[in-house]
Amino acid sequence: MSSISRLPIASISCLTLLATAICSARADENRYGPFHLLDHRSIYGQYWFPEPLNADEADVDNEVRLDWFHGEHSGRQDDELKLEIEKSFGLFTFEVAPTWQSDRSHEIDPLTRMSVRTRDEGFGNVELGARFPFFQYVSPSQFFDTTFVVGMEATVPTRTRISKDWELVPKVFNLTRIGEHLAIQTGLGDSILVGPEGRGLSTLEYNASFGYELTPDELRLPGVLSTWPLLELSGENTLNQEDTGHNQLFGTAGFRFNFETIKGWPAQPRIGIGYVFPIDQGARNEFHWGIVTSLIFEY
Repeated sequence: MSSISRLPIASISCLTLLATAICSARADENRYGPFHLLDHRSIYGQYWFPEPLNADEADVDNEVRLDWFHGEHSGRQDDELKLEIEKSFGLFTFEVAPTWQSDRSHEIDPLTRMSVRTRDEGFGNVELGARFPFFQYVSPSQFFDTTFVVGMEATVPTRTRISKDWELVPKVFNLTRIGEHLAIQTGLGDSILVGPEGRGLSTLEYNASFGYELTPDELRLPGVLSTWPLLELSGENTLNQEDTGHNQLFGTAGFRFNFETIKGWPAQPRIGIGYVFPIDQGARNEFHWGIVTSLIFEY
């Protein structure tokens, strides 16, 4: 008879309870944060997720980012420059982002048959934002890793011709890693305009970004740590007023290149470029095609 079988039933029960308690304690060691809803094993906050090209981002970041967008439509050209500075404190990430916009158009006057050109340009709203993760799940094998993030964005008007309204956007994000290479980032928010032009206009903003990491083992490029092919969807759906139900859905296809740290610099450069295209009729009415580029320095 084995030594275990000779133990009293009460002792065996105690050993079972102790083993269960130890397993539970080990599981709890991975949990932290408010209500123990976060997981130390998560890759969130480790700078693995690629910064989207045209969609909202929600990872923990310390970076300076400069974006330029150019869009073309029949008789109209749109440009936007955006400088974004992000700083994290633990898992809290705060950002400030001033913008500059230029909208140029020309048309033929039906009476004089002369070309009429117009230009509206100036500083756009200054964006202020904050975000924090509130739930994480990591599978036992760590093959599946998902994080939910809550965020709030407020944009301050600069009182120029193109910036008159305040904007408030509560948001929820999800960042998921599947396997070693696939990243899926999604976001959902309600944009509310407060001011003389928007007058309470509410718009549902939604986006999804799909990326696949190519390491030097799969694609070796000089000075590049990782290459990310990206496919993104970004849309808006009007929830009230005259245009209720109006939808605009855009796609963006491109790449993000994460470079090695420059010698003598504390920052790591990341370069992105993408082609923006309309998917539905609402988007086609906005522009026919566009180009987006971004330069990021992680610090």
